[in-house]
Order: sequence, then C-alpha cells, then structure tokens
Amino acid sequence: MRPSAVRLLNILVPVKRTVDYAVKIRVNPDQKGVDLNVKHSMNPFDEIAVEEAVRLREKLKGEVKSIKVVTIGPPKASETLRTALAMGADSAIHIEVPDSAPAPEPLSVAKALRAVIQKEKDNGGVDLVIMGKQAIDDDAGQTGQMLAGLMDWAQATFASKLVVDPKAKVADVTREIDGGLEEIKCRLPLVLTTDLRLNEPRYASLPNIMKAKKKPIQKLTPADLEVDLTPRLETLKVTEPPKRVGGGKVESVDELITKLKEAGITPVKS
Repeated sequence: MRPSAVRLLNILVPVKRTVDYAVKIRVNPDQKGVDLNVKHSMNPFDEIAVEEAVRLREKLKGEVKSIKVVTIGPPKASETLRTALAMGADSAIHIEVPDSAPAPEPLSVAKALRAVIQKEKDNGGVDLVIMGKQAIDDDAGQTGQMLAGLMDWAQATFASKLVVDPKAKVADVTREIDGGLEEIKCRLPLVLTTDLRLNEPRYASLPNIMKAKKKPIQKLTPADLEVDLTPRLETLKVTEPPKRVGGGKVESVDELITKLKEAGITPVKS
C-alpha cells in the first residue's frame, strides 16, 4: 500500500500598519485620538511573526507550501504588505477600508481573519497562523486568542520558541510567562502569537524589495467577507499623561519628612 503524501504547511500571517515606534505620539486637538499624519510602519510584533514564518520555511525546506500575509487597513496599508513580501512572504490579502474608517476592534479583526481562513479552504486551507501578540497602538493583545476561540483551534501565546513537526502535525512552543518559561505541545491547526524574544527580524534586501513588487496582493472588502468592522466602543476622550515634575535632593531624613508633610503625605498608623 502506497503511503499517503505528507500535507504541506500553509501559513497565514496577519500584520498591521501602525504609527512607527520611534514617533512621538501627540493627541489630536479634538481629544478623540492621536495624530496619524506621521510615519507608519509594520507593527514590530508582526515583523517577528513574518520572520518566524520565513525561518520555518528555511528550516523545513519543501514542507512549507505557502506563506500568505493579510492586513486590514486603508490603501496605504499595501506598503506594509509589500514589506512583508520583501521579507519572504509569497502573497498577500488586503482587506481595504477607507482612510476615514475607524480602527477595527480585536473581535471584528478576529472575525475577518476567520472569514479569510474559511475562504482559503479552496487553496489548501491554513495550518498555522502566526501573529504578533499585540499591536503597539492599542496594546489590546486579544485578537489571537479570539481567533483561536472562533476557529476552535489550539493556541499558544507569547511564544519565544517554536518547533513544528509537519509529519506529526504538532508544534512544540516555549511561552513567556510571569514565572519564567512554559513549554507546551499543540496540535495543528494552531494560532500562535509572538513574543519579542522569538527572533530578530531581518532587513529586506534590495533584490527582494524589487521582487516583492511583482508578488500578488488580493484586494477584498469587509463586505466580500460578510463581516462588520464597525466599532462597538466609543472613545470619549484621549488626553496626554501629566508632565512629570522635577525632583530634588534632601540633606537629611528630617528634611525629607518635612517635605513629605508639606506635600500632604502623612504616616499611616498600623
């Protein structure tokens, strides 16, 4: 009896266009959000996710069939996809929304990703989703967990090491937790979110940047996926944190106590 062929891995990597990490954030005059007329780039945690997908293919050679990246965003988000393609992804999906559209919330993003995964069944399906553990603009850190719940898939969050065995259809994941490290074994399909220590993303070479311009980007809309990206929450007000007041030195403990009393700080009786 001829043995069945090993299923090749299809990897999906969601990425997000965010305000560049080096930009100083400023609140808009209407205090409804922050100034977005600044430099944008790929969310750093998502860069790690793209890098890990590419490294997996380098390790597993022919056992990875495709690496596809997906994003939700305005027309300029295609630049973020091109960056991922230059790093080594094969193709991309752009769920395009207007420039004026509010940022979608984690649950809406998870539902959109679920719809993408369902559409990918005709192309061999998705075996592994690798995504950043959070985005640096909202720091929600919820989308990966929600996607795993919606798909009823295994999940491994805050990953700092990943080893995949395509033949056994399992992944060994080392997670960053408060108490140190945790090692878990997951069955594929799997949703994995990346920690900073997983890898250091590569810089795209000029030849790969040129090749990325010819790689396909599929355009979709939320309506194509039958998802509603309308936010459920309303931002009432955004303000900057109070400016820090400079400190001072004291010559003795008595002077320190005097200054604490002047500041209205009194001892608590036990």
